[in-house]
Amino acid sequence: MKIIQVKNSFNDIVDGPAIIEPKIFNDIRGCFFESWNQEKFNNSIGEKIIFVQDNHSNSKRGVLRGLHYQLMPKPQGKLVRVTSGMIFDTLVDLRESSKTYGTWCGIYLNSREKKLLWVPAGFAHGFLTLSETADVQYKVTNYWDMDLEQTLKWNDIDIKINWPLDKAEINKPITSIKDGSAQSLKEIERDRKLMI
Repeated sequence: MKIIQVKNSFNDIVDGPAIIEPKIFNDIRGCFFESWNQEKFNNSIGEKIIFVQDNHSNSKRGVLRGLHYQLMPKPQGKLVRVTSGMIFDTLVDLRESSKTYGTWCGIYLNSREKKLLWVPAGFAHGFLTLSETADVQYKVTNYWDMDLEQTLKWNDIDIKINWPLDKAEINKPITSIKDGSAQSLKEIERDRKLMI
């Protein structure tokens, strides 16, 4: 298992998130790899993490989910992987005490490379589906709580996420009603719906 630090849009290292590259064994039959190992994961990121739930979403090309997060006292950390297809996965740092607060980072995840993305509590998370369909599976550190769930606007003009819409020839992403009516970072700050 190899851990790679994540950088934001200003090329600053963001404390917490990590890209995890599993060791893959390939031969004429196919491949084998450990998709999850509690001890190796905790040792790699330097803290004890307990996951309580696994989620699975299937999305068609052009679907944009997010940017989601949960407030205290039940913030969610997520370990994300793509089991079929390809996505552009995005995080926004909402930790007020962080030097990278309000900045975003993005990574392409696909089923061929089998990389995982660790999203610690304190980050809004979302993704854009780039393949015809994509299956995204992720572990979470807290149960979903409807009263604590929040959504940050995917196209916030102050955050300026560089979604690869043109590159993927997607005119307008497909969002849920909830995600389409999300708050901007300025509105979230005004309403004190921030993290840590």
